[in-house]
Amino acid sequence: MNKLNLILVFVAIGLAIIAGSITGTDKSIFGVTYYELYDLVGQLFLNALKLVIVPLVASSIIIGIARMGEEKAVFSLGLKTFGTFFALTLLAVICGYLVVVWMDPGSKQSLALTKTYQEIDQSTLFSKLKDILLRILPQNIIQAAAEGQMLGLIFFCFLFGYFTSKIDPHLSGTLQSFFKGVFQVMMLITHFVIQFLPLGVFALVAKVVASSGMEAIRSSGWFFVTTLVAFALYGIVALSLILKFQGRVSPWGHMKAMAPAILTAFTTSSSAATFPVTLESLEKRGGVSNRIASFVLPLGTSVHMAGTAIFECVATFYLAQAYGIELNLASQILIILLSFIMSIGIAGIPSASLVVVVVILNMVGIPVEGIALLLVVERLLDMFRTVMNVYSNSVSTVLVARSEGEKLTI
Repeated sequence: MNKLNLILVFVAIGLAIIAGSITGTDKSIFGVTYYELYDLVGQLFLNALKLVIVPLVASSIIIGIARMGEEKAVFSLGLKTFGTFFALTLLAVICGYLVVVWMDPGSKQSLALTKTYQEIDQSTLFSKLKDILLRILPQNIIQAAAEGQMLGLIFFCFLFGYFTSKIDPHLSGTLQSFFKGVFQVMMLITHFVIQFLPLGVFALVAKVVASSGMEAIRSSGWFFVTTLVAFALYGIVALSLILKFQGRVSPWGHMKAMAPAILTAFTTSSSAATFPVTLESLEKRGGVSNRIASFVLPLGTSVHMAGTAIFECVATFYLAQAYGIELNLASQILIILLSFIMSIGIAGIPSASLVVVVVILNMVGIPVEGIALLLVVERLLDMFRTVMNVYSNSVSTVLVARSEGEKLTI
């Protein structure tokens, strides 16, 4: 993305706020509401981004794994990658916990307790873990790819890429050349779609403003502010310190390099849809090699959801506070662990984490109907949450690249 396109994105956001506020959901032209037009254009843009996800992810993983399979470096790099994912996600949850306990937003909103406090259902936790494992190893990879089950696709491509490096060198070279071609074509298509980013941003932001306006923040303002503070503590403070001292790169330089991905994540609310832009930003603007980015980034898009983990933690504690439920230390630790575990493997699509919040509420016995308080500002928070997911994933990629001895340009 060039600087002109980036400036146009900011202009589009400003115009979208004005247009959405003026048109609302009722005003129309030729019998069609402006809201429907915003929705159509925004959905077309999202579909165009998502169109390349499966072939782009598959080809990038297969190429990266096949190359590293020849170098006998898959196991070592895999340990570094998942270790980084888990460490950063746990740090994110702790940041969310510290902020929500300190700000105590639920005390500003008193709710009547409509059902008794339940004991934790251990079988539900097992059932969720079982579901994650079954998604990792699906019975039909074509169906999994069609349904957007990225965990299964990634695992299959991991195996395919690894064993591609173990067959006859001539056949292996042919397969790798094919997938390199697929990858390059998908990146060209991505570059083409990104040219329409200002238009897509305008439609998506205008739709949000037209439907909920800025009034949506007021009714659950304390929860909104608390979540944003938690995001800031993790994304601006914690990750910047990690980049500077652990990654030995400029935090500000990395933020500037990731600006196109951050803006795309904010407007699309989809980590999956942002993947092509994130990959391009890391390689072209951040200087991370394709060898590392094509391995770490696709995995992180499905496994490393730091923003989602923060949201789940803050939301659960907020509703417990609002209902006046006293949580002992064991229950608090459980919520932290559940927020950590349940964020793993969540699909990178808008509002997917709401389903996980319901699961956690059920496990700890907090009335699920309290989620209505979250819905008021959830769509707006989803935009910030996706930014945290994407940005944290980019930081993890940088950390792995530095651990492999790469010298980055930022």
